[in-house]
Amino acid sequence: MQQLLIIGFVWPEPDSSAAGGRMLQLISLFKEQGYNITFASPAQDSDFMVDLEDIGVEKKSIALNCASFDGFIKGLNPTVVLFDRFMMEEQFGWRVAENCPNALRLLDTEDLHCLRLSRQKAFKENRLFQTSDLMTEEVAKREIASILRCDLSLMISKFEMELLTSRFKIDKALLYYLPFLLEPITVSAFEQFPPFEERKEFVFIGNFLHEPNWNAVLYLKESIWPLIRKQLPQVALNIYGAYPSQKVLQLHQPKEGFLIKGRAAKAQEVVSKARVVLAPLRFGAGVKGKLIEAMQCGTPSVTTTIGAESMHGDLPWNGAVTDSPQVFADVAVQLYNDNKRWLEAQYNGLTIINQRYLKGLFVEDFNKQILFLQANLHQHRSNNFMGAMLQHHTLSSTKYMSRWIEAKNK
Repeated sequence: MQQLLIIGFVWPEPDSSAAGGRMLQLISLFKEQGYNITFASPAQDSDFMVDLEDIGVEKKSIALNCASFDGFIKGLNPTVVLFDRFMMEEQFGWRVAENCPNALRLLDTEDLHCLRLSRQKAFKENRLFQTSDLMTEEVAKREIASILRCDLSLMISKFEMELLTSRFKIDKALLYYLPFLLEPITVSAFEQFPPFEERKEFVFIGNFLHEPNWNAVLYLKESIWPLIRKQLPQVALNIYGAYPSQKVLQLHQPKEGFLIKGRAAKAQEVVSKARVVLAPLRFGAGVKGKLIEAMQCGTPSVTTTIGAESMHGDLPWNGAVTDSPQVFADVAVQLYNDNKRWLEAQYNGLTIINQRYLKGLFVEDFNKQILFLQANLHQHRSNNFMGAMLQHHTLSSTKYMSRWIEAKNK
């Protein structure tokens, strides 16, 4: 039986972030192929982490810069290792390569961190982002090196795949498009969505540990919500999200209908009761879980170009996409008031989910790709000289830095 080791940046929290939901999708994908799965992480336990044992996954706490990991992975002897974000590959990749050289090394990028950070920097400097900004971003050098050292990187965004192949000249053989893996929205499920008449108010939802979400809420408060409220003075905007900081809580203004609600006990229930989702993201990367969730709940959304990036292809959006605060407010009000337009947007969301994100569209091909790489791993790695070179230097530098930290900690 194949053994998968997932090295997680954090323990999965599917009710707190899209990243947590994505991880559970990957676990399900491998379990259906008959893998034994161990999830290891150096992170502390959290109150909202999923019970891994309940879903048949062994849980293992590991330490950074500690030789105990070497004994652990030798004993486990995984056939596949999945790094949850490039930071985990940096920390543990060399140990995996040294102790289990024949294990297939996968990287789940989540989103391209260097893209998100470069866009954030450009935004704070009040200028347009250019792809050339990535070439001076320190995180880009680390992230691209991690992608090259791995046998295959799972990409959630086709835009980011194109960026990696065109700007960074990454071999397409090292990248694999694997978006959110969802179940279809059936006709009966669609008919059971709460109707337009039963829904009320606007909603924003997002983990506040994620900087683009905090910025979007501030943008709503300062620029967009006043324009909506002027046209709909009796309507409220409910802001939900895990881990709200004090600066988020201070935005709570009941008189203005701007309500900070904190963590949602059941996110889909909250979104299903709302009439329109607002997501004015001004920087970020990847595919936005909040907008996927809106479609799954039959709730139209208004977002930005960044928000909708790589999400709907040539299909019409389930609402509207605009970067103008005034247009954003106007189309949000139109969706809120116009039953016919709202229903069209809702149906667009169903089409996007069923044509672009169905699990069944990807499972068979992904499994074939893993088996092919396992059968041809030596040749695959021989074709990736840059990765082999980086792996060599990592074993000669990161390894000894880690050994030094380990000795110092003793």
